[in-house]
Amino acid sequence: MILNIVLLVVGFGLLIKGADWLVGGAASLAKRFNISELVIGLTIVAFGTSSPELVVNVLAAFRGASDIALGNIVGSNNFNIYVILGIAGMIYPLTVKRNTVWREIPYSMLTGLVLLLVANDVFINEREPNTIDRTDGVLLLLFFLAFLYYAYLSMQTEEPTTHQIETMSVGRTVALILVGLTALVVGGKLVVDSAVDIARLLDVSEKVIGLTIVAAGTSLPELVTSAVAAMQKRSDIAVGNVVGSNIFNVFFVLGISSIIHPLEYKVLFNIDCLVFIIGNILLFGTMFTGKRHILDRWQAAILFIVFAGYTVYLLTSR
Repeated sequence: MILNIVLLVVGFGLLIKGADWLVGGAASLAKRFNISELVIGLTIVAFGTSSPELVVNVLAAFRGASDIALGNIVGSNNFNIYVILGIAGMIYPLTVKRNTVWREIPYSMLTGLVLLLVANDVFINEREPNTIDRTDGVLLLLFFLAFLYYAYLSMQTEEPTTHQIETMSVGRTVALILVGLTALVVGGKLVVDSAVDIARLLDVSEKVIGLTIVAAGTSLPELVTSAVAAMQKRSDIAVGNVVGSNIFNVFFVLGISSIIHPLEYKVLFNIDCLVFIIGNILLFGTMFTGKRHILDRWQAAILFIVFAGYTVYLLTSR
């Protein structure tokens, strides 16, 4: 138990430092190549911070641990929307660009709807048990390719960043990003493995582990990255990281996982998917209440409080 706690602390340290390096490298990359921070957040940063989810899900798929794999993705996306944007928004009100409001947030919501569609075989063709099979995985990857194409088009139309960002050499920029990503993946794995071991000592089910500890652990890179970006007043990276990570998690990570091994989907996961969809609806709604296109501190606090209630539901009903 003591060793697990030590590894947990080490993992947190790697996550914090890795996120700092990644944000710095990504911001420098945006300025050097005249690319907007929003696009960098939606692609490079989002992919990097989703790496722990990918590692955990690939391992879980190989082991046939469907509850861990699904709980990790659905739980991580809920953590992203409610906790990460909640904390980042309370640190500093987040200004959200028009394209993000009308395109990226709806696309994030689409991931939840598509997941419900491909997973609920019992409602569509009366097949039991519900399974996200390899065909579903290919479909998810096609949606992911569509997102990448959209990100590519955004690179052609987005205005370049105007923030005062240190321009580093290409070598140093790439090194920062790679070292940051490595630290995030290693730190995330240490945190998750240690947390899972501790939880199992307490005799907690894999479903609850997946939706809570594993999901929160693999989302820590997104949390630290968005929090650091918010403190540096880089709203594009803070918001783009979360929205992009949600899209990566469902369409890419879950797509790859289900191709490796079909995942059994329990109907109870529908509630958690609906919580995610509701989170996207709430986020979209905040763009038109209070200050337009700004996630203010009080709105971010509401997201955080909603997640607290959802967590109580998880711990008391399963």
